[in-house]
Amino acid sequence: MEICSNFPRFCIMDVGRGLLGSLAGAALLLLLIFSRLGLAKQDPCWTCRSLVNNFIRGIEKTAGQNFGGGNTAWEEEKLAKYESSETRFLEVMESACDKSDFECNKMLEQNEDHLETWWFKRPKDPSDLFDWLCMDTLKLCCPEGTWGPDCAPCPGGSDNPCNGKGKCNGAGTRSGTGTCECYTSYGGPQCMDCAVGYYVEAKNESHLVCSECHRSCSKCQGPGEDQCVLCRKGWMLHDMKCIDIDECGTVDRCKSNQYCVNTDGSYECRDCDKSCIGCMGAGPARCKKCNAGYYRDGAKCLDIDECDNEIPRCKGFREECVNTEGSYTCVCEKGYKRVDGSCRADHKGKLSSLGL
Repeated sequence: MEICSNFPRFCIMDVGRGLLGSLAGAALLLLLIFSRLGLAKQDPCWTCRSLVNNFIRGIEKTAGQNFGGGNTAWEEEKLAKYESSETRFLEVMESACDKSDFECNKMLEQNEDHLETWWFKRPKDPSDLFDWLCMDTLKLCCPEGTWGPDCAPCPGGSDNPCNGKGKCNGAGTRSGTGTCECYTSYGGPQCMDCAVGYYVEAKNESHLVCSECHRSCSKCQGPGEDQCVLCRKGWMLHDMKCIDIDECGTVDRCKSNQYCVNTDGSYECRDCDKSCIGCMGAGPARCKKCNAGYYRDGAKCLDIDECDNEIPRCKGFREECVNTEGSYTCVCEKGYKRVDGSCRADHKGKLSSLGL
């Protein structure tokens, strides 16, 4: 009798020892699709861990189930057989990988025999599956606190990688660099130094507490602004205190129509007022020269009212001049609108105003 489950990956030929059907076709198809998509491979250890976690969830999900027969006595008799049966194994395998997870499905296809060995020939203790499969058998992972092909201890030791002040790159895997990526405020090969801008508040052979320096210091002896040893960029040291450098007082740092504003440890370039051609600060009173459409009145550059002129600026029929900042514009008088460049009577507007 052929029993084909609803699982797309498996078809059981008899419930005896006919083991897993080949997944080669599906795997090759997935390989072709995903390789053309150019998807980056995830770390094999992470893939193996995910597979094992899903496999264990499948074991938990099928716990207490049986072959099903509608007869309580028959079910109780078959329960023990189902617990270690191939049927249950296939059900667990079916949920071991998400169908969209190519790397997981590939690993499952390549290592069915190992999982089968663990299922049928080893004591089924789910807690040892990860160590047995991912570390001892496939050698894809390392114990926590170790890294690389030989599972070498991370800096600071495998029991306390990076002295608890950072993450060991590649920890628990056969890849990575084994270097410490220290948390904020810590530095050094084993994260037992303070980072730039922090000082040692407390330290012994196994513990370190780093606190932040004053914002002007890159190295200091304490939190005060007068406890600096080295200064950050934009500051200079004077009597243990970092003094802000006025970058605006030395050379021209900004574009021709901008002015320089000194800030703590740096500077900013801001645009001149639109009335200026070049300036020494904000506003129309700091212009070096006045822009077109402006005139100097004392210290300020003021807008020229081009419309206040004996010679009309707007010479078209029914045009009037409207002054704007730094310029002027010609518009049609009330009751007229511009049509093809000329002002013409707006008859529709007049009728509309009369309610017609």
